[in-house]
Amino acid sequence: MADTSGKPDNGSLPAPDGEPDPLAILPGYTLRRAANAMMAELGTLLSEVDLRVSEASILLLIDGRDTMTSSQIGTALDIRSANMAPLIGRLVTRGLVERVPLDGKSMAIILTVEGEATLHEVRRITQTFEQDLLQRIPTEHRDHFVPALNALWR
Repeated sequence: MADTSGKPDNGSLPAPDGEPDPLAILPGYTLRRAANAMMAELGTLLSEVDLRVSEASILLLIDGRDTMTSSQIGTALDIRSANMAPLIGRLVTRGLVERVPLDGKSMAIILTVEGEATLHEVRRITQTFEQDLLQRIPTEHRDHFVPALNALWR
């Protein structure tokens, strides 16, 4: 039977009350739901190496760089400065990164040998995750999917 309500059929999953989710037609809402779902999935996968997404992101970011400070890492990953000290502290405690003097007052955050080994596993996990994620996108949209997402935040 055709919908005669005049409301757009958004093809969404039903809300908890069984009705179509009226928010599913809102791009911002849908983007947030997708991001939350993907980050939760990646977080579960990264638990294999006992890392959070933010910690794995730091390892990926500093690989091959020996001059990145905690402040620069926070800026690049959009992590508040108040959250950076405990985050880096956990990685130092695990022996994955170390602080080394950069100049008279700054400390660089660099990978340790153990951090490089863990990074290898992080890369394996994230590459598999990213490939799977792209497989969920219809083929005709894959080439412009990442550029479209980048246009929203850059």
